[in-house]
Parts: sequence; structure tokens; C-alpha cells
Amino acid sequence: MAQVAPTQREILIVVILISFFLLVSNIRTSPTSLLSASLPTQPASTTNANETQVTLADVNRQPYDTRLTWNTGAVPETKIVSHVPGWTIFDRLYIFKGVVYIVSDSHSSIPDVQFIYSKGIRIQPGTKAEEERLPTDREIRVITTQEARRLFGTGAQLIDGTNLFINDPSQYITHYYHWSAELWFGFWRAYSSLDPYITSTGNTTLPALRRILFNHVDNAHWRDYASMNEWVIRASFPSLTMEFKDDWIDRAQMARPFVFDRVLLADRSAAMLALNYRRYQRTAASAFGLPGSVNWWMPIRNNVIQFAGLEPKVGGGTSSKPVITYISRQHWGRRMLRPQDHERLVNKLRELEQQYGYEVNIVEAENMSRVEQIQLAARTTIMMGVHGNGLTSLIWMKPTPRSTVMEFFYPQGFAHDYEYTARALGMVHYGFWNDEYFTSPALPLPQYVDGFQGNSIPIDADVVARLCVERLSLVSELDD
Repeated sequence: MAQVAPTQREILIVVILISFFLLVSNIRTSPTSLLSASLPTQPASTTNANETQVTLADVNRQPYDTRLTWNTGAVPETKIVSHVPGWTIFDRLYIFKGVVYIVSDSHSSIPDVQFIYSKGIRIQPGTKAEEERLPTDREIRVITTQEARRLFGTGAQLIDGTNLFINDPSQYITHYYHWSAELWFGFWRAYSSLDPYITSTGNTTLPALRRILFNHVDNAHWRDYASMNEWVIRASFPSLTMEFKDDWIDRAQMARPFVFDRVLLADRSAAMLALNYRRYQRTAASAFGLPGSVNWWMPIRNNVIQFAGLEPKVGGGTSSKPVITYISRQHWGRRMLRPQDHERLVNKLRELEQQYGYEVNIVEAENMSRVEQIQLAARTTIMMGVHGNGLTSLIWMKPTPRSTVMEFFYPQGFAHDYEYTARALGMVHYGFWNDEYFTSPALPLPQYVDGFQGNSIPIDADVVARLCVERLSLVSELDD
């Protein structure tokens, strides 16, 4: 009898059964045997039958790097990478039971600790208050390697990466200007001194900040009323973590030594002892005693601008359409222009818009979202307004030859806040006393005169408008 050829249905059933058995066989194969099958095999040894085969998984296994151990060797000394009063970068700075330790066998090379650290208490005026803030052995100590061995034992737990340790009360932290344009400003100026070749596009070799540690601030008292602090932090370093007062207490109560891989120690009271602070009343000014790139702020500025949805190049160049932004305080209730002067200024700016084609924005910061404030500042060429928190957003402007800040004061009054900040970014600042204006280096002494905080601040709109045209036309003539 002749054999009958299998049908297509029978062939399909056989293929499915074979595939199923192969699948089951592979599933039952252990992961170890699969890994071993992919590695070169060694000839079996006849001399050592108990020799254990090492797999790739075994080779890659290692303990987490959580501890700096010296055992019977010398305790690694603390290295001061850079220092100006209030802003010190350390490698291997130790903390133990709530006390900061600098380990060094060369005490003469360590700056006086009052320029590094303080008690971190509220800042009050006067010599007595200044003396009360000075540190004692309960806050910071300089010890030898031998003393460190007796105190720490054979090692310390590692706090890895680059850290920012802020030894300040919440007094000035919960304010947009004092955080973003002073503490954050000073921190980055000090840290960026380690890379003097930051490019205009913000490229840098500096590792990102890993964490912030507050030892006097809890997690409910670091945000500002405008909610800008958290925006700036998360935009600057999205992966950054934060520790607060309770975490500091936890570490202290564990009675175990910790050591920072690298840390920038920021201390407002210590920075206030610097010559630059006494000149400009800005703690960030101390950090400008360090070397740095002219583009030092660009990594932070560009990150924040991108987080707000714009490209970093926005606001650059000298041929694009100029943007004038007047930040009004007329509904804030404090430090306001005389109503008639405000109206006159708005009208003159609108005339410039019609005559020269400038983009003019009349805004109140309190009525704008965070994104709107940052986006507008990033595009702004000339920013103006009465001395106040709204001008903080000048730090998001793109420094160019025509970038300008105009600040209105009550006559004879002056503060360095926004003048120093603008100049530190390479921008021109003009202070106004009604129809008079001044700029660096011909600056008046700081004075909080009667009327400084009042609501009758005068401004000559014609003078402001004329200076706007001069600032914007001069660059156009240079381009031609």
C-alpha cells in the first residue's frame, strides 16, 4: 500500500509541538547555565577538582563604597580646595556628633575658622551680635591626624559626590532674592571657580551638585512666598536631594563619624566678615574674590531657562528686536511710584513701542506664574522697576552689550542688591533719583533714607525713555 503524504494541517501541528518542547526546555535551563554557556570553557583540571568556576556575575560583584577606611594607617587629612570668607570648598571634611572637624597636621595652613563657620544663629545688627555668632569648639574644631584617630577610630562613613552644606538659619533663605541672587548665586560663583573655562553655552567640567544639607532649617522653612526657590533648585539640578535639621540631628545622635567626599560650606555670618561684603553688603560678593570664567553663571541660567520651556540662546545677540520690561509695584502696597509718574512712564514706554518697534511689557510679578516670569526675563533686553523682589529675575536675562537694568530709588536712597547682581553678570545697571541717574563706578553710598520704603517715589519718564533709546541705539550704531 502506498504511503500517503502528510497534510499541511498535520505539518503545522508537528511544528507547534516541536516549538513548545524547545520552549519548555529553555525555560527549565538555569540562569547560571545560560551564562556559563556564553563564556569560554576551561579544560577540566585533573590536579584541583575542588576549583570553583568564576562567572561574569561573580567578577562584577563588589561592596558599595560607603566608608573611608584607614585601619592602622594615617587618617586622611582635610584638603581646602578653595576659600574666601563664607565660601569654602573641602575634600574630606569630617562631621561627628554635630561638630565639624578639619583634620590637618599643618594648623598654620588653615584659615581662622571664624571665616569658615559660625554658630548659624539669626543675624542681628551690632558688634555684640557679631561676636555672639563666632564659632566655638562646640561647632567646629581643627584637629591633628592623631587626634582624629583617637576620636574617629578606623574609618568614617562616606557622604559621596559634591555637596552644599548651608550653615544658616531660615532668616534669609525664605526669600527669592536672598536665595537665588545671593546664596545660590554665591554658591555657584565659588564652585564655578574650579572650572575657569565654562563656555558661553554653559558647558562645564564640574560634576552636578549631589545634595544640599541644612543643619538649622527644617523642611517647612526653605521655600519663599513666591515659590521660586524650589523652581530654581529643581531646574538647576533635577536629581539633587536635600537634608534638613532633623537629618543633621539623626547623624549626630548616631555617634558615628561621617566624611564628605567634597563639600562647599556656605556660611552667611562668615561671609559678612569679608572685605567685599563690607563694600557691597552682599554675601555673594565674597565669592567673587576667586578666579572664574566670564560665563560662570551660564550653566545655571541655561538650565533654568530650558526648564521654563525656552532655548538658552533666547535674549542673545544685538540685532534682534529689543524687549523692554517694566515690573510695576503699583498694587503691592510698599515702595511704589507716585501714581502720576507711573502713568507717565507707561505712556512714554508705549510711545517708544510705536516709534521704534520695541516690544514693551508692563507687568506685575505677583500676577504672573513662575514660568511666565522666567520666560519674560530671559527675553528681556532692558528691565526696570522700583527697588524690589521683582527685579531678582534679572538673573535670567542674557548678558549682551545692550543688556540693562534700571532701578528707581527715592532720592538719595540706594542699596547695592540689584546693582551688584547685574554688574556681576556683566550687565549695565542705572540707579535713578527722579531725573538723575548714576552707574558704576560713580555710585552713591548705600542709604535707607526716609521715603525709601514709601509710596511716593518720583521718576522722570522722559529721562528713562531717553536712556532706553541711547542704550539700544548705541549698540545698533556699533553693529553698523
